[in-house]
Amino acid sequence: MTSILGISAFYHDSAACILKDGKIIAAAQEERFTRKKHDPSYPYNAVEFVLKYSNLKLSDVNYVVFFEKPFLKFERLLETYVAFAPKGFASFSKAMPLWIKEKLFQKNFLFNKLKEHDQNYKSDENIFFSDHHLSHAASAFFPSPFEEALVLTADGVGEWATTTIAVGKSNNLEIKKEIHFPHSLGLLYSAFTYYSGFKVNSGEYKLMGLAPYGNPIFVNKIKELIDIKDDGTFRLDQNYFNYATGLTMTNNKFNDLFGKNPRNPEKEKINQFHMDIAASVQKITEEIMIKLARSIRKEYKINNLCLAGGVALNCVANGKILKEKIFDNIWIQPAAGDAGGSLGAALALWYLENGNKRKVNFNDDMQGSYLGTEFNQEEIEKELVSLGANFETLKYESLIDKTSDLLSQEKAIGWFQGRMEFGPRALGGRSILGDPRSDKMQKNLNLKVKYRESFRPFAPSILKEDLSEWFDIEKDSPYMLLVADINSKKKIEMSEEQKKLFGIDKLNIKRSEIPAVTHVDYSARVQTVNKNTNRRYYDLIAKFKEKTGCPVLVNTSFNVRGEPIVNSPKDAFNCFMGTELDYLVIGNSILDKKKQKTILKKDYSKEFELD
Repeated sequence: MTSILGISAFYHDSAACILKDGKIIAAAQEERFTRKKHDPSYPYNAVEFVLKYSNLKLSDVNYVVFFEKPFLKFERLLETYVAFAPKGFASFSKAMPLWIKEKLFQKNFLFNKLKEHDQNYKSDENIFFSDHHLSHAASAFFPSPFEEALVLTADGVGEWATTTIAVGKSNNLEIKKEIHFPHSLGLLYSAFTYYSGFKVNSGEYKLMGLAPYGNPIFVNKIKELIDIKDDGTFRLDQNYFNYATGLTMTNNKFNDLFGKNPRNPEKEKINQFHMDIAASVQKITEEIMIKLARSIRKEYKINNLCLAGGVALNCVANGKILKEKIFDNIWIQPAAGDAGGSLGAALALWYLENGNKRKVNFNDDMQGSYLGTEFNQEEIEKELVSLGANFETLKYESLIDKTSDLLSQEKAIGWFQGRMEFGPRALGGRSILGDPRSDKMQKNLNLKVKYRESFRPFAPSILKEDLSEWFDIEKDSPYMLLVADINSKKKIEMSEEQKKLFGIDKLNIKRSEIPAVTHVDYSARVQTVNKNTNRRYYDLIAKFKEKTGCPVLVNTSFNVRGEPIVNSPKDAFNCFMGTELDYLVIGNSILDKKKQKTILKKDYSKEFELD
């Protein structure tokens, strides 16, 4: 048996994964263990978990592979400094001490970190380095349900590449084309994230959620910053940006073009200007992704597409590519960001370096992305007792019956079951659930449970077989990475008066039979739930449907704003006691908030740094 440990670290979203004979056994992000969102540090806890779950000691592992090449990244920093000198000295001098101390000698640094797991790990000869975008591409193609596919990756930047096109066939994968730094779709989107007053590398999805409230009136201005060719390739005018040379994303010339300075989140509320900015950069992103998809389909004549890299988490753009019917099938890696690089690096080593045969799984090889920690009933009860929790344990059928009843009474429920998800989305393992028919649910969950902006949309989880009845989409969407419109039969059209409303005022208008998951533009980020990958979650939704006629639940990640998704029963209980969740269902145990000791209450509204 051959085992491979994949690691991604030192930028953001550090993670680890283990393969045994090419099969994905376990994968998790470090943030889930340290409780620091997007934790970039060496993933000590994630490595410990995947080793333990796989019954391996580090000295038993055949290969360790890191998701990118540090020397190439260093070369980019040096060459960027030389190209822009003397402008880039501030960012260059800030980056150098860390590179000279740790990153340049990463093999040695990694070896010393790895030794902490196992004293018998004696040699660094089994440590390898993959290319950043090859890791992304491998994470998208090899677990996909396709024998042959085009692979499009796009993110901020790896070593040099920011966007790549690869062709995958059987066990082979080859990058054919690249766009290089400083021309980057990910960094363009991050520049507007920064300009709108959100955090770079974590607030991008807020910009996407804000976009439907605005009008894309700044598209032509953005086209002064970016030259987009017919085939989707592009160049950014560096006169407007500061990320290559400075410590911010944009500069004064950028501010002058749009007529305002970047929003200070502590002093300035989001207004129509920011909504229009969000709508405009979202439209440009969609235009580029659609043009790229069209041109590569025409050039390579392959009808399947795989996506990865941070831009692949832009589920609105993904939904548009699907809707345009450019490809017959699309598959998106659920851990599309840097965390998934740990998996891609391991898969690239298994197939490309070791030449192993690939057997295509027509469902895909990600096992629903349930690759993280799990706790048995005994462990759960032991933990709950030690925390002083009041709980009752029910038989399976009674648990599903009672939970579906509570959901139909508009209760907000923390749902902690099975293995934790790998990637940024909660998929019914570590989720907060609600009744989508309630017109108060979205606002209440945002303000009382998540402690976050009221405009942020929620996703519907729907039984796979009921999908086309409720949404305008025929394709399975197990990883919540495709946005589709609500079916016209379920829509509630807006009156002329309501259409005149601006921005956030549109939020409280009931738009469909399931208003809690219908965004202002009648869209939703859909998750299809399959009996084979998550039986418990499927049974719950099916029971809810039996009682209400509605095969949909509101699903949002089990955490508050700024907190990583809960990992352990203790995390779940703390979040339950720190928010206005009504019930917690964990394993076969159910906790009623009203029955908990008031002394155990926590104030979670200020517990975590704002994201």
